[in-house]
Amino acid sequence: MRAPTGNATALPPQQTGIEARTAPKPSAPGRPASDWWIWAMAGALFFAYMALSLRIHERLLSRSFDLGIFAQVVRSYASGHLPVSEVKGPDFPVLGDHFSPVLALLAPLYWLWPSVKVLLVAQAALVAGSVLPLAFWARRTLGTAAAAVIGACYGLSWGIASGVSSDFHEWAFALPLLTLSLTALGSGRLRAAAYWALPLLLVKEDLGLTVAVIGLVIAWRGGRGGRGPGLLTAAAGLVGTGLALLVLGSFHPGGFKGYLVSHNPGGGAGAGPGGALVGEAQGGALELLHQLTLGLITPQEKVTTLVLILAPTLFLALRSPLVLVAVPSILWRLASNYPPHWGTGYHYSLLVMPIVFVAFVDALHRRGASGRSLYRYLAGSAAMALLLLPHFPLWQLTQPETWVKDPRIATAHSVMDRIPDDATVQASSYLVPHLADRTSVSLYGWGDSRPNPEWIVVDTQVRPALRWPMSVVHEQIALDQARARGYRTVDLRDGFVLLSRTG
Repeated sequence: MRAPTGNATALPPQQTGIEARTAPKPSAPGRPASDWWIWAMAGALFFAYMALSLRIHERLLSRSFDLGIFAQVVRSYASGHLPVSEVKGPDFPVLGDHFSPVLALLAPLYWLWPSVKVLLVAQAALVAGSVLPLAFWARRTLGTAAAAVIGACYGLSWGIASGVSSDFHEWAFALPLLTLSLTALGSGRLRAAAYWALPLLLVKEDLGLTVAVIGLVIAWRGGRGGRGPGLLTAAAGLVGTGLALLVLGSFHPGGFKGYLVSHNPGGGAGAGPGGALVGEAQGGALELLHQLTLGLITPQEKVTTLVLILAPTLFLALRSPLVLVAVPSILWRLASNYPPHWGTGYHYSLLVMPIVFVAFVDALHRRGASGRSLYRYLAGSAAMALLLLPHFPLWQLTQPETWVKDPRIATAHSVMDRIPDDATVQASSYLVPHLADRTSVSLYGWGDSRPNPEWIVVDTQVRPALRWPMSVVHEQIALDQARARGYRTVDLRDGFVLLSRTG
């Protein structure tokens, strides 16, 4: 077979190289006329995500790490200066933690609605928006039924549910970019794939590795015509990550080394891939070797997470080279020594969901699945999504306790309303996000909090499973010590304690 000539971007990836011999013929191009239901599906998911995250916040279950931090970041951008977070430390420069300038895009929304809730609504919109390119591409290549099932299974997948229920994170911006880039790559629009991938460099520093892999897949699948844009994209990803780390090093109070060995809440080393590996290296070469070999699959929780990542696609995602784009996001988690990175909680699987579902569509298209065989795959994927749904946070929307009004919430807001705007405050973790819009708030009991705040507000009745960073005993000792230093009790209701050192 002759090598492709001319503009290779006009050819679908299945028609390049050896794969052209067995690849199915792509569907006719063009946008379907009756696509309103795809928009309706994305809209329904948007309202579900928004309802879940807002209800979690309203029930005082959103946290200082990370919603409080990101609220302070966006508030900083809206005020016209580089982002700082009092939760991380006094005037802590957040660009010293993670390079996420994309968050500045939320500043105009914050001007219109200066509330932490704008972050949650924006996240719901970004995640729901990522359904659109996936469903449209599935419809073009596999048909309407496939688009409906795959779009719904992706939107209801456990990784998405865990992400939208875990406060707010900058990764939300990556989801529509990833689906736009990978669906373009899957349909042979190589330059579009590269253009959509490059903005990922502004989302977070480690996504440069993801961009690099996208570039390599472009070069691989695009034949001779894809090598140029592919290799340039890969180089941009590597250079972008290197520059981002250097930027982080210049902003971090401890310098570049301080960033690499920074610690997560709870004592885990490594806020990202660099920190994880350097933290292990400090423990010795043998520990590092173990972490990069057997440590990638032990403890068993890591294997369970890998299985659950691929299960919604019936493991067919492994048949598409597009799944390689998930390798950097998965590898640094498995190499980390911070246990929450290994499991299915929090937001750590948010990035891989669009990758495996786009790979699922690509695998079905490459196999030429149609008729009964396609419907069997769709039925299996739907069954897996429904099986997992009750075990993850979206199911909370069906539970009565999610919608019950707790009188303590009104009490909490009544107590916090006594704190004046722009005051310096230390607060319990679950109260911080409710004060981040109008005060300079830090975390009570956190070692890097701003000392001697004007106000202290503590919820002494937090459930033991949610209590962090102080135990009940240490919290009571700290409150007694504050009173001994001159703080007076201003309010004491329903377990909420408000102290002040102001006259």
